[in-house]
Amino acid sequence: MRRILISTSVLLALAGLTACGEKPQDRAGIRSDQPAQAGTGVAAFTAEGWTAGDQASWSNHLKARANYGMNDHLRAPK
Repeated sequence: MRRILISTSVLLALAGLTACGEKPQDRAGIRSDQPAQAGTGVAAFTAEGWTAGDQASWSNHLKARANYGMNDHLRAPK
């Protein structure tokens, strides 16, 4: 009985420790070395009339969003 209790507690401790492991984070996440106007390369996330990599086009689209009330920091109306 005591042997079963000890082996069960050891197995539970090992299972608990494996849950604390961290996966390597190589090549994952955002590309912080790329400028914002470089884009993601996915056509679904590209606004119409904007060309990826063009600083002037990026600035014009941001100004248009600000002028037409598309502020991402405001809450949606209730």
